[in-house]
Amino acid sequence: SRGAKSVEIMTVLRKPESAQVEVAVKYVGFDIPKDFVIGYGLDFNEKYRNLPFIAVLAKHMYE
Repeated sequence: SRGAKSVEIMTVLRKPESAQVEVAVKYVGFDIPKDFVIGYGLDFNEKYRNLPFIAVLAKHMYE
């Protein structure tokens, strides 16, 4: 009776190549490649999340 009439999904970053299930995303900021991204809240081993931008982490850092 007091629930939401509708729910829509929004994502800032989407990796279409990595999708394993179909999800109806209404709003997408950017489609990005299947790279590891860091910064602006996204981290790697609890590092880099405070970067004021989003960047691709070099493969030699995580392989």
